Amino acid sequence: MLEKGWNPILPADSLRIDLIEIHPIASSFNIMLDKVKHHANQSPKKPTDYYVGPFIIVGLHGTTAVQVELSGELENKHPTFPVSLIKPYQQADKEIVPLRNPTPLTVPPVENNEDKKDRESHYRKET
Repeated sequence: MLEKGWNPILPADSLRIDLIEIHPIASSFNIMLDKVKHHANQSPKKPTDYYVGPFIIVGLHGTTAVQVELSGELENKHPTFPVSLIKPYQQADKEIVPLRNPTPLTVPPVENNEDKKDRESHYRKET
């Protein structure tokens, strides 16, 4: 009863039918809602890259973050990401998912612990 604007005190014949059916504010809201639904149903005009990669995982920061080796256009980004953003790599079909700029993967050399200790001792001040 409340959504139609009917008041039990008023006689039913005193109300206009068009006012009972739809309120002016409700009609403008309905037009706006139709525009929003139309906009939401449209597909994006440019393709989006949800996941880029593959990247080589260089190190782990506890159990919540990983450090990856970034190259190319992503070199300016911070190389540490939360584990929740990391997905296992699966070979994609090149016809379905074309790569933007395929970059050759290079495996970084594994450092020997002795070499690392020598470099760290170079930066220490001897007293």
